[in-house]
Amino acid sequence: MEMELWFTEKQTPDLGITLRIKESLHTERTPYQDLALLDTVQFGRMLVLDGTVQTTERDEFVYHEMLTHVALFTHPEPKRVLVVGGGDGGAIREILKHPSVEKAELVEIDGAVVETSRKYLPEISCALDDARARVIIDDGVKYVREAHEKYDVIIVDSTDPVGPAVGLFAVEFYRSVFEALKDDGILVAQTESPFVNQNVLSHAYQAVASVFPITRLYLASIPTYPSGLWSFTMGSKRHDPLAVLSDRELNFETKYYTPEMGKACFALPRFVQDLIKQGR
Repeated sequence: MEMELWFTEKQTPDLGITLRIKESLHTERTPYQDLALLDTVQFGRMLVLDGTVQTTERDEFVYHEMLTHVALFTHPEPKRVLVVGGGDGGAIREILKHPSVEKAELVEIDGAVVETSRKYLPEISCALDDARARVIIDDGVKYVREAHEKYDVIIVDSTDPVGPAVGLFAVEFYRSVFEALKDDGILVAQTESPFVNQNVLSHAYQAVASVFPITRLYLASIPTYPSGLWSFTMGSKRHDPLAVLSDRELNFETKYYTPEMGKACFALPRFVQDLIKQGR
């Protein structure tokens, strides 16, 4: 009888996702977290940090496309973009599909995430060596607070709000982002599941709304994230994604994002509308 190996992420004390494992490709204890790279039957190679699924080969395109393109098509001409977190490189790959982008910086606190992704997730990390990309191993909160340059778009590609990522959900951090953005700059942050992380979502939305004049929440379906329904919060100084009619063509390949999806994702179910009203 062949032995089966399974990995379970306990997404809440009462909910988990379990995946059959073909092979454990890499594990290490970094200075910041436990890191594992597993090969799963259902979703291909999977990056896991502190027991939590970060990205998989089969469904990463949803997260990375929706994290980036909604804001990049809202902004009329994004040239300088900063990604905080996201050491796997998927957000950088999508950002650099936009011909207007001249520089895309990635600031990741844990260099091991970048190196492991380069080695085991080449389809995700492939753009990290692009001439327009710059990888900085540093604390994202500190880097944004001390930013010497102004950005058109800042994307917060964080892990869950535990451990090294706690500060990325604080109102003080969003104020630093506001200061690091140009006069018409845009912030996008992943803000967890409206089913199982309601307090986090509501808090993050209210924190962004306390700093930015325009705040919009949008959704996407990501199978390996808790509940499969995921939220993103956009804070904008000037450009409202609901009012912008982008005349730029989608002239590159996507798997999830379309111009129609870029509008439809802001149509929120009633219970999500109620969630973001609660903290006001």
